[in-house]
Amino acid sequence: MSKVTVFGAGAWGSTMAQVLSDAGNDVLLWGRSQQVIDEINSSHTNTKYLGSHVLPSAIAATTDLSSAFEFTDIYVLAIPAQQLRTTLQEWKGNFSSDCTIVSTLKGIEISSQMRMTEVIVDVLGPHKIAIITGPNLADELVLRQPAGAVSAAPTLELAEFVRDVFRTPYYRVYTSIDVMGCELAGAIKSVIALAVGISIGMGFGENTQAMLITRGLNEVARLCAAHGSDPLSAAGLAGMGDLVASCGSPLSRNRTFGEVLGRSGSMAKAREQVAKTVEGVASAQAVVEIAHRVGVEVPVIEAVAEIVSEQLSPADALQKLMEITTKGENFIR
Repeated sequence: MSKVTVFGAGAWGSTMAQVLSDAGNDVLLWGRSQQVIDEINSSHTNTKYLGSHVLPSAIAATTDLSSAFEFTDIYVLAIPAQQLRTTLQEWKGNFSSDCTIVSTLKGIEISSQMRMTEVIVDVLGPHKIAIITGPNLADELVLRQPAGAVSAAPTLELAEFVRDVFRTPYYRVYTSIDVMGCELAGAIKSVIALAVGISIGMGFGENTQAMLITRGLNEVARLCAAHGSDPLSAAGLAGMGDLVASCGSPLSRNRTFGEVLGRSGSMAKAREQVAKTVEGVASAQAVVEIAHRVGVEVPVIEAVAEIVSEQLSPADALQKLMEITTKGENFIR
C-alpha cells in the first residue's frame, strides 16, 4: 500500500481518489473549495460533481496545501490542463527532487504547444513523471464499471510502479514507455470528439461519424509517427480506446459541446449550455500548429479549429473537408 495525494477535487480527481483507495492505497484528496472538502470528509459525497455517489470512507480530504504535500511523495494531478503551468509555478517549492508525479491531464498548452509532461518538466525540472490515460469517463468509472487505462512513463520500472498503484479488479492498467505517443493521442482525441459531436448536432448519422473517427485516428497516428513515437499507441487504449469512448458517449464533454455547436452554429450557445472545461476547444489550434511544425496534414483537426475560432460555420467546414482530394488510405502516410 502506498500513500497518495490527489490534487483536484472535481469529478475526475474524486474518481481517481476512489480508484486509488480501492487499489488499497491511503489517499488524501486536495481541493480549493472548503465546502466540497467538508462534504467529502463528513458525508463521503461530492454532490457538486458526482451527485449522490458515495466515495470510500477511507478517503480524507483537505484544502491545506502543505498538508497535501507532506502526506506523501506520490502526487496525482487532476486539475484543468490549461491551468497546469500557473498552478505548478505557485506550488513549485513543495515538490521534492525524488517525488513521483502522475499526470491524468489530457491537452496541449495553448501558449507553448507543449504536452502536459513537458509543461511539468519546464516548470519543475526533471522528476519521476508518468501519466495515466485511456477511455475513462468519470461518470462510469466512479460506478466501478470495468475500464482499461495506460500507465506510460520513460522507464518500464516507473510505468509498472504506477500501474500497481492504480490497479483494481475493475480498473485494468497496461504499461507503455511511449509517453509522447500516449499523451498526443489523449490530447488529440478531444478534438476529434468535437468533430463527431458537431456532425451529430448537424443531423448526420453513423457513416459520417465513422468517417470522422477513422480519418481522425489516421491524423493521430501520423502525428505520433512524425514526432518519433510509436504509431501503434494510436491504436491502443490511449488512442483508439479513448477516441471510441469520447466520440460514442453522451457523457463526453467534447462530444456534447460539439452537438450543441453543430445544432446551433453558435460558440456562445455551446459555452452557455456546456458550462464545463472542454479541452478540445482549447487544444484544437495548438494541435494544428504542432502538426504544421512537423509537416503533417490534419484536415479534420483543422476543420474543428476553424469552427471553434469562428472562422467557418460547421456547414462550411464540413463542405471544405469533403472537397479535399482523396489519396491512398495508408495509416501512416
